[in-house]
Amino acid sequence: MKTLRIPMALVLALFVMACVTINVYFPAEAAERAADRIIRDVYGEEQPGTEPQSFNYFEAWPVQQGNRVLDWFIAPAHAAADLSVDTPAIRQLKAGMEKRHQQLAPYYSSGAVGITNKGQLQIRDQKLVPLKDRNNVKNLVSKENRDRSALYAEIAKANSHPEWEAEIRTTFARRWVDNAHSGWWYMDKGGSWKQK
Repeated sequence: MKTLRIPMALVLALFVMACVTINVYFPAEAAERAADRIIRDVYGEEQPGTEPQSFNYFEAWPVQQGNRVLDWFIAPAHAAADLSVDTPAIRQLKAGMEKRHQQLAPYYSSGAVGITNKGQLQIRDQKLVPLKDRNNVKNLVSKENRDRSALYAEIAKANSHPEWEAEIRTTFARRWVDNAHSGWWYMDKGGSWKQK
């Protein structure tokens, strides 16, 4: 009878280890990385750390073999560690935003246009826009806000989690400000304008 307990305990332990529940939570770090990539592309800036990394196969080999042995005993559980931001719709939205940014950049610098705490643009001081350009700037801001909203929805859709749209919007709102140039205006959480 005692000889059956040990194998039964071993089987039970293996069964418990194999029962893995995966909860898919909003990947905040991945969202920040994705937002930074998109925002830097829109702003026309180089991506930091884009140099290829060297890989030593012989140093990684023991770890890879150890993982294979573990995978044989326990099925690996995979969860998304990155957000997909490379769909035709996202590329199209980003291209429009990049082109529009070139026209908006002087208005960021002058303080006429600022970034709201909701990740949108707003005309902060209309007097800083020449009268002849006001309708054009209003149109640019309106189109940019429309595309930003569409971008947040499209990223959520591309990752099969439309319920993440609000969190993506919040992440982008922070990252637009964090990536803004010195001297640009942004709205803090309380709704007050501040200059970076």
